[in-house]
Amino acid sequence: MSNEGGSGQLVRALDWKGAFWVAAGVPPLVLFSIGGIAGTTGKVAFAVWMISMVMGFLQSFTYAEMAGMFGNKSGGTSVYGATAWLRYSKLIAPLSVWCNWFAWSPVLSLGCAIAAGYILNALFPIPAADSQMVLDWVAANLASYTAETQSVIDYLAANAGTAPADAITAVATADGVAALTPAFRVWEAAAVSIPGLGTLHFNSTFVVGVALMSVILLIQHGGIASTASAQKWLAIIVLVPLLLVGLVPLFTGQIDYMNVTGLVPPTAAYSGVDGDWSIGGWTLVIGGLYIAAWSTYGFETAVCYTSELKNPATDTFKAIFFSGLLCIVFFFLVPFAFQGVLGQEGMLAAGIVDGTGVGEALGNMIGGGKVVTQIFVILMIMALFLAIMTAMAGSSRTLYQGSKDGWLPKYLSGVNANGAPHKAMWTDFAFNVFLLALASDVSGYFYVLAISNVGYILFNFLNLNAGWIHRIDSAHIARPWKAPTWLLSVNTLLAFVNAMFLGAGAKVWGYSGALWSGIIFAALIIPVFWFRHYVQDGGKFPKEAYEDLGLKEGDLGEKKAGILPYLALVAGVVVVFAADWFFVLPG
Repeated sequence: MSNEGGSGQLVRALDWKGAFWVAAGVPPLVLFSIGGIAGTTGKVAFAVWMISMVMGFLQSFTYAEMAGMFGNKSGGTSVYGATAWLRYSKLIAPLSVWCNWFAWSPVLSLGCAIAAGYILNALFPIPAADSQMVLDWVAANLASYTAETQSVIDYLAANAGTAPADAITAVATADGVAALTPAFRVWEAAAVSIPGLGTLHFNSTFVVGVALMSVILLIQHGGIASTASAQKWLAIIVLVPLLLVGLVPLFTGQIDYMNVTGLVPPTAAYSGVDGDWSIGGWTLVIGGLYIAAWSTYGFETAVCYTSELKNPATDTFKAIFFSGLLCIVFFFLVPFAFQGVLGQEGMLAAGIVDGTGVGEALGNMIGGGKVVTQIFVILMIMALFLAIMTAMAGSSRTLYQGSKDGWLPKYLSGVNANGAPHKAMWTDFAFNVFLLALASDVSGYFYVLAISNVGYILFNFLNLNAGWIHRIDSAHIARPWKAPTWLLSVNTLLAFVNAMFLGAGAKVWGYSGALWSGIIFAALIIPVFWFRHYVQDGGKFPKEAYEDLGLKEGDLGEKKAGILPYLALVAGVVVVFAADWFFVLPG
């Protein structure tokens, strides 16, 4: 492979530490759904994060073995695993890559939505109902409200038993907050409803989010070496304070152990009331495990850069192993400390659920005053940048390699003079501008997250099974690092556990059709692949696709695993829909 960026190839510019730093954007993903998981799983929340992280760490050993087999590929473990399915179905291989991409890519839009919320809070704050400016406004305007004012009548109708004087004060206060809220904060140019999908909001969050995404796109165009360098310093600045958040409460006695004992799920999502281990309770907990996987499994992105590593034979395993250890520290400590200090009630606050109040909460947890709290708010914006940088670097390379392997449109394999897959990056950017419009309010945010995770679980299922398929069909390919057979077997079992999470968990997030929406989006690979394979390539795969498997061009080799891969697919489908039928939300 040429080292010249202009040759149309990625550049070998990283050691394992560089890949580690690029993957260091994964720990801040805990901030994306820490409030949502607390709301749906109650006191069990911190345990959900720990269980999910252990599963992700175990699974990574299967991925590390496969990554070492393909030292000249980029794009991540979905690409390496997809080659295992190629013999058995032309469609399953690109499905795995597609699912991994549309799971990772929305980190851009979701992260920018939260970061935009932080920035809007700082520059255009909504005044608190008990702030002096609101109290002054109410005092000046209270005389204009009477029990006959229509808004007061409406309030009394909606809140039976409220005294008229209290209703007048409540309505006046709400009007005061609205009157003193900066116009840009509530500005919206348009809202476009798309049947079966949601509403696109072109509002202030959207505008700020697109600006942030543009900055990140500009940084990534400099190539992987400059990206890794930026990530390193950003990670150090962000992760050290985040680590303190996990450690300080343990040593200062802030943890209220009543908040982390007596583990039972809530009576319903966001109820904040302890329930029991009924089928409904288990459904909520599995829903938490379903969404947590999107964050805790994410460090597998450390092997996205294999063809950009100077020594892929040794560096792939080191990159994913040490990235996994880093994530264990953060995904164990931060949710535990967060829950131990705040408790259920604190974690159900609106700013925690939508992510925009997490920075302030973290600052308060380490006993900071206003200055420290503001510093943490800035750090949270930087943490989101870190996660978004990781996501764009990984997801664009998945598109790039999918194009090189003949699964995705040819134009995605374009590389700029710095060795960055710029056409894939622009595609990521355009897709996420659309998603950002969808995620620019809280309900849309979790809808995007729930649907994208359908793809992530599908990818994990296919990829964990790819490990044993490669062992049978591709035993001739050298493996610089080989997972113990017992661990490969455990991870195969975890593939079906993930399938259960998918069937039972997607419905927990307020969208009964999230599973089907995700499956429909996954199915979009069919026309995309058909166009590339049959229209652009005449029904043949590129020469490199065969060389990577040690095969002659046009010959995918013997299906040594026989019907076992097909049986695994059927069993996976059965588990998904059986779990969807059996697990129901609390009545």
